[in-house]
Amino acid sequence: MTANKSAPKSGSILVVGGGISGLTTAIEAAEVGYEVFLVEKNPYLGGRVAQLNQYFPKLCPPTCGLEINFRRIKDNPKVKVLTLGEIEKVDGTPGNYDVAVKLTPRFVNENCTACNECTDVCPVERENEFNFSLDKTKAIYRPFEMSFPMRYVIDPKTCKGSECGKCVTVCKYNAIDLNQKSKTIQLKVGAIVWATGWTPYDAKKIDNLGFGQHPNIITNMMLERYASPNGPTKGKILRPSDGKAPESIAFVQCAGSRDENHLPYCSYICCMASLKHATYIREQYPDTKIYIFYIDLRAPGQRYEKFYKKVKEDANIFFIKGKVAEVAEDQGNITVVAENAVTGEKIRQTVGMVVLATGMQPTAAISKLPVDLKYNEDGFIVNDFEKGGMFSAGCANKPSDVVSANQNATGMALKAIQTLVRR
Repeated sequence: MTANKSAPKSGSILVVGGGISGLTTAIEAAEVGYEVFLVEKNPYLGGRVAQLNQYFPKLCPPTCGLEINFRRIKDNPKVKVLTLGEIEKVDGTPGNYDVAVKLTPRFVNENCTACNECTDVCPVERENEFNFSLDKTKAIYRPFEMSFPMRYVIDPKTCKGSECGKCVTVCKYNAIDLNQKSKTIQLKVGAIVWATGWTPYDAKKIDNLGFGQHPNIITNMMLERYASPNGPTKGKILRPSDGKAPESIAFVQCAGSRDENHLPYCSYICCMASLKHATYIREQYPDTKIYIFYIDLRAPGQRYEKFYKKVKEDANIFFIKGKVAEVAEDQGNITVVAENAVTGEKIRQTVGMVVLATGMQPTAAISKLPVDLKYNEDGFIVNDFEKGGMFSAGCANKPSDVVSANQNATGMALKAIQTLVRR
């Protein structure tokens, strides 16, 4: 995007959501001279990409792309980052919006050097939602090792506060303030981009697939965390029940997707994610048997098709076309029941571990935004380009992979800028 020298000096853009789409939108707009407020509800930027072990197209770790984006944001004074922020209210019209943003206290200020001494003395543990509660952190914690901002945060639900205060005592930099309070700030902006991202569909709602009934039935995003070097097992894929290497693994595609009782649409990324996961397993366990149960395999584009063909060449990876009817425990192992759509044969495959390829649900469908937006029947935000002013980017708009989300976010940055120029 090239700079427009005739662009007005005034006028700001609000980007809601600090995942890969929000980062891209904010950077593209700021680097051509516009002031951007980037609001993220979590204490860190990076969204779902930060939770991945690798992502397409190059199968890079998230540090590869996020580190560059974090540096661009840190070096650009046009971007104002507001973590632990949620939009309370939006009033106004395109070119002139008044926005109320509620900021939840971090209890750790800019003096923090991430020295880790506070966590060493903290006596309280909490479930680590970044790892889908597969392990624990202390009440004062850093979400992950390259999180931005590079500061710790305190979970007020578990912290004992002034009753304990050990972290305050040990901190040499006066970085911890247990008296911080929530506050609401007012922003005036000309355009808003909603990059509120997606949430993995709740696998507990899919009764026949056994999630929550057996520890060795996990979801695709949980596998990403197991495979990640900064995950709960430091990158080793192990059976949760006994910590052993799985001799066989089944992937259940469309777990909750393409199902009128759950998510009626295709989530776009699940097939390629499972093929990627098969490569994770193969790198660690050359002899493990992998069974992929699918309705249809979606490998959009030449690059993905080539990747699919490469995975198919593995003699220990078996593709079974057929919708899974049931996943149930069988004497410590798990049996996957399905009907082979090609042969008509009923299959009962016993494996040591099952991975459910759960679908992508727009976060806005779960937590409605305090603003008048158009949604489709599945909860994705529909862009009203005729009205203008407010736009959705990335997976808030439709299911997509990282590449597509970035392309879409760049376009939405341009749409936001056009709103300011034309007002």
